[in-house]
Amino acid sequence: MTKQSRLKQFTLLNSVALVVAGLVSVPVLSVLWSLFQPGQGNWPHLVQTVLPGYVANSLVLMAGVAIGVTILGVGPAWLVVMCKFPGRGLFEWLLILPLALPAYVVAYAYTDFFQGSGPVQTLLRDLTGWTFQDYWFPNIRSIEGAIVIFSAVLMPYTYLLSRKAFLEQSLCVLEVASILGRTPWNRFRTIALPLARPAIVAGTALALMETLADFGTVAHFGINTFTTGIYRTWFSMGDRVAAAQLSSILMAFVFALLLLELYSRKQARFYHTTGRYRPVAPAELRGVKACGATLFCAAPVVIGFLAPFCILLWMALTGGHDLFSRRYIDLMSNSVLLAGIAAILAVALALLLGFAVRFSRSSITSGAALVAGMGYAIPGSIIAVGVLLPAAAFDHALSDWLEVKFGIKTGLLLTGSIAALVFAYLVRFMAVALHTVQSSMAKITPNMEDAARTLGHGSTSTVVRVHLPIMSGGMMTAGLIVFVDVMKELPASLIMRPFNFDTLAIQAYNLAKDERLTQAATPSLVILACGLIPVLLLSRSIMRSRPGSRASEMVPGAIVAPIPAP
Repeated sequence: MTKQSRLKQFTLLNSVALVVAGLVSVPVLSVLWSLFQPGQGNWPHLVQTVLPGYVANSLVLMAGVAIGVTILGVGPAWLVVMCKFPGRGLFEWLLILPLALPAYVVAYAYTDFFQGSGPVQTLLRDLTGWTFQDYWFPNIRSIEGAIVIFSAVLMPYTYLLSRKAFLEQSLCVLEVASILGRTPWNRFRTIALPLARPAIVAGTALALMETLADFGTVAHFGINTFTTGIYRTWFSMGDRVAAAQLSSILMAFVFALLLLELYSRKQARFYHTTGRYRPVAPAELRGVKACGATLFCAAPVVIGFLAPFCILLWMALTGGHDLFSRRYIDLMSNSVLLAGIAAILAVALALLLGFAVRFSRSSITSGAALVAGMGYAIPGSIIAVGVLLPAAAFDHALSDWLEVKFGIKTGLLLTGSIAALVFAYLVRFMAVALHTVQSSMAKITPNMEDAARTLGHGSTSTVVRVHLPIMSGGMMTAGLIVFVDVMKELPASLIMRPFNFDTLAIQAYNLAKDERLTQAATPSLVILACGLIPVLLLSRSIMRSRPGSRASEMVPGAIVAPIPAP
């Protein structure tokens, strides 16, 4: 390849990366620009009345969920890595199943099950003869109930990253602590936990970002947060500028979490000082300890997946809608259409960005890819507001210009179709596709590319004959994950959908809003079934990576030494 052709390729790749990064940053810039707009005068009223409640409820939710996901995620991760107890092999992958269920679906299931007219309280009154005034029962529709649901559903983020961190820790370090007389609890608290702290903080930050982004759960429980406030300000008050200003404050919360995660990693001062790793022989627990470990690991699985699944299945069988009716066929078609288009475009753009970073080796291109991947940290409601404001302005300006020039009135080309909605999905989930594609691309060594060029293949031929076949599995995985994420997405779909264009997530929300929880089980189960696909793929990967396997590869013939039981 000549110097001129390499320069041309470099310029093209940089241009592609910068264009994609610029498009992804449009929603954020649009929301920030709203801070300087006058609006309709509702902002001072919101600040004086509801904004303090939004902030307080968001902080309480974040504090509760942070504690919940840390306890439910870190403890089981340590047990499945370092201990042997009944069901340990199953819990390795069962503990990620809650990822298949959106939090709002779990909220619908538990509300029907535990509300005053639900089976639990009905059975209690039948057995005791009590009336509603004779007993107290926890209110599931409360901020405490939301914390429990978020903690159970989002704990896999902390579990997966903590488990990976514990697997990578050296057994020699823990043995030295044991020789020095440290108790099992002290070894966990003073050695294993500090070494895993960056992973734990990262997992907790992901869970908190999902909590801040949630709309369905908090709306169903009647908890006033920024997402419900944005929706109410946009549709009830008709003030798009005030909605964007609320979005800017929520975005500040999200960026604060990102900075906290980065600060935690920079402040960590715990290192492995040896390159020798030895595989872990899990300590066998017996008696009460074994029973306690099994129950502790089973709790998040039951609360976050098994119980909601059984409740939804029972509701669907006893009073759900006909899944094969014309209405539900249209809903599934709409959901699959949106998810399919978004998945294909996300993988295509991720490939362009991935190749741009790999071939240009420019800090500009790497920075553009980083910006393109930031959308996942931004809640769907913020992205929806940030996309609708410039898209609506563009639609009106184009329609007015065409009417003046040619007498043609186009109407709402972007906001009146699925185009703007698909763009919002791309902004939200580009990071998922990009990270997966880049991971697959990392398996291709420079020697493979050099061998292809030696055989006379140019850049395009090398990509087609070498890169794409090796990356095909990763590309399928990226597309599948984006597909499922779009199927579950509620806030952006609810705000940006075209007229009379509903999805399964919107159908479940509308039915639950009308207190038709039994009927809401039908679309919720379809969403669950779609979510199980990537989770089962992830569980298969985990089962192929049992504790100690990596260490065994690093040190052939290593001696397996047991860890004393905690």
